[in-house]
Amino acid sequence: MSDNMTSGEIVPFPNEMRPGGALPARVLAIANQKGGVGKTTTAINLGTALAAIGERVLIIDLDPQGNASTGLGIDQKSRQISTYDVITGEKTLREAVLATAVPHLHIAPSTMDLSGFELEVGHSRDRAYRLRTALGQLNDVAMGSGAYNYVLIDCPPSLNLLTINAMAAANAILVPLQCEFFALEGLSQLLKTVEQVKQNLNPDLTIHGIVLTMFDARNNLSGQVVADVRQFMGPKVYDTVIPRNVRVSEAPSYGKPVLVYDLKCVGSEAYLRLATEIIQREKQFKELRAS
Repeated sequence: MSDNMTSGEIVPFPNEMRPGGALPARVLAIANQKGGVGKTTTAINLGTALAAIGERVLIIDLDPQGNASTGLGIDQKSRQISTYDVITGEKTLREAVLATAVPHLHIAPSTMDLSGFELEVGHSRDRAYRLRTALGQLNDVAMGSGAYNYVLIDCPPSLNLLTINAMAAANAILVPLQCEFFALEGLSQLLKTVEQVKQNLNPDLTIHGIVLTMFDARNNLSGQVVADVRQFMGPKVYDTVIPRNVRVSEAPSYGKPVLVYDLKCVGSEAYLRLATEIIQREKQFKELRAS
């Protein structure tokens, strides 16, 4: 990453450096620079919920910690080809993709090698478009029934070059926001970064929505945060709120999404509602694009 990008300024790329062509599916980057807000949990369980209602979903694990891969039961030995190999150009995205135990849900797994990505490609002219290029190549393959409807990118908990790659590749950003005191403070910085990416790298990028996570109905602060975020962001906030739920927290340790671990718990029901709401929004976006 250049010094300018490191300091928060996103350097525009010449038009000829921007990968063209349609992406293979609706690409949603799940992003928030704060850790512990539910990004990976949302990626895993939203992907599972979308798959459960008939969508074909690819999760791209872009976090060096690899929690999305672990949470879907992909052990280290199985990660022979990772997203690091993909965005450094050594392998194609299709080569990295693995099936999960959930029908119609695949993942491109992550390894700690990703933590060296910025040092390796930081001065490359196409450094922000590596993931978009890889997704474009995925689209070039005659996929037939293997085509994906949704690609979900699990971003690291920082606004680094990996997250910039996700935003440059995405159609829209999905923001998990924990119901805590400093929620809006972190959101403001994220929205600023999204606007910079939109101006300089990806003019079609939008905020798909904000999902409030870890809501505790017994805590007055949680209710106040929900009210404040809805006042600040209006209709961008999904109606669905993800509750704090012990079954959601337990599931990753078993390498399972909560919808597989305990379909009947309140967390599973919330993610199914969120998936339905996202598909409804997608229909609205499609109508707007067509008009």
